[in-house]
Formats: sequence, C-alpha cells, structure tokens
Amino acid sequence: MGAQLRVYKRRIQAVTATKKITKAMEMIAASRIVKAQRKVAASMPYATELTRAVTAVATGSNAKHPLTTEAEAPTRAAVLLVTSDRGLAGGYSSNAIKAAERLRERLAGEGKEVDTYIVGRKGVAYYGFRERKVEELWTGFTDNPAYSDAKSIAAPLIAAIQKETAEGGVDELHIVFTEFVSMMTQNAVDDRMLPLSLDEVAEESTRKGEILPLFEFEPSAEDVLDALLPRYVESRIYNALLQAAASEHAARRRAMKSATDNAGDLIKSLSRLANAARQAEITQEISEIVGGASALADATAGSDK
Repeated sequence: MGAQLRVYKRRIQAVTATKKITKAMEMIAASRIVKAQRKVAASMPYATELTRAVTAVATGSNAKHPLTTEAEAPTRAAVLLVTSDRGLAGGYSSNAIKAAERLRERLAGEGKEVDTYIVGRKGVAYYGFRERKVEELWTGFTDNPAYSDAKSIAAPLIAAIQKETAEGGVDELHIVFTEFVSMMTQNAVDDRMLPLSLDEVAEESTRKGEILPLFEFEPSAEDVLDALLPRYVESRIYNALLQAAASEHAARRRAMKSATDNAGDLIKSLSRLANAARQAEITQEISEIVGGASALADATAGSDK
C-alpha cells in the first residue's frame, strides 16, 4: 500500500506542475489577444479604403491589369497558407491546412496547377513530411507579424502574378488563413486576392450604402494600378497575418484553459485514489496491530496456565 500511495503522490505533483504551466500559458495568450485585436482593427480601414480605390480605378477605366483582369483560361494558381510557428493551440493549424487541401482539390478539379507558399513551421512540417513542393516559406513571426513581414511575403507573389504562366507565373492568387470572429470563434477561410472581383466589391459597397468615388488618373490608369498592386497585396496579406495571429492566441488560450481544467479534474481523481490508498493502509495497519495484540494476549494466557 505504501508504494501505491507514493506513486499517486508523484503523479499529483507532476500534474500540479503541468497545471501551473498551462495556466501561465493561458494568461499569456489572453493578454496577447487584446493587442492582436487592436492591430486587426487598426489595419482594417486602410485595407478597406485601398480596395475601394482599386475598384474605382478599375471600374473607371478599360485598363487591363493583373490586379483586375481575369485570364481567359487560367491554368495556374498560387496559394498562400498561413499557419503557426508553435503548437499547443488546439486545431488552429490543422484547420487551416485542411482548408488549404480543400482549396487545392477544387483548383485541381478546375484544371489548374497549384504553387504553394507557406507561412509558419506547422505548415512547413506538414508539407515537408509529405515531400510536397513548396515555392517559398516564411517562419518566426506568426504570433506577432509586422508589416515588413507582409512585404517580404508579397514580393514573390506579386512577381508570380506579373509573369506569364509559360515563364512560371500564375493566373490567380489565393490566401488561406484563420479569420478572427470572436474570442470563441475562429474560422479557417480561403480568399482569392487576385484578380480582384469587382462585382463582389461593388455588391458589398451597394449593400453598405457606399458610393464608389470617381477619380481622374494621372498619368494613366495603368500606372495607378501598377502603383496600387503591391500596396493592395501587402495590405491584404498583413491583415490576414494579423487575424491569424489573433486567432492563434485565442485558440491557444482556449486549449490551455481546457488543459488546465483537465489537470484540475485529474488532480481531484488522483487525490481521491490517494486518500483511498491511505485509508486502506491505515486499516491494514490497525488490523495488524489488533491481530498482533490478540496473538500476544493468547500467548500470555497460555503461559499463565
């Protein structure tokens, strides 16, 4: 019994230490969510107005540009997948990877080849384990991205959309990331960045009661679109990175809270087992003492005779 009790005590100590770690990680993630939410909110106005400006330029001119012009027969697409660098975030990265796999299957069904670009070590490990080709990868900043990170990601994607497919270019540019809805809800989504769907933007503006502004272009609409193309892609990627970071912190907080609660339940269960073992040990010791006293009494009574 004594050995069993010691085993329970060691397990309780180990689970208690784990509970302290998960509780600390939960509090850290909770504190970082607020900062990430503020960054997301701060980036939204710029991204929204930039999209409206691009739409106004495209609808106000007949310029053909990779930003807005659909290919007649698209054959190649680039997919940017945003995952996390670290684990302990529940199904955050796996949900994004599954969304990317569904997008890949859909594009392949449309007869398009897919070039994959990955952000985050989890996505890199997934594709590396399966020995799949990755065009570019970036790691080390998923929980706190900066605009410079978005610029470095956007550069090869912009170069790819500007090339002809025969030269290794792509006709479409998609991004898969985790959209931050609330502290409890984060959805893995795929979004087509390029070419920009003017009809969808116009419908959204109409639904919101907005009127697209009219611009005069100097020196030309093509030059304006050339200047706006990198800004548009960078802003979209930056906003996606920020939403993904907020989603990662929220998912990690939820996962660590669940781990902390489970550790507490396990400690209670082990404590009950330890108490039962202690009671059994005490009962056995009492029985041994009573038995020994009874045997001694019988032996004494026999010697007296």
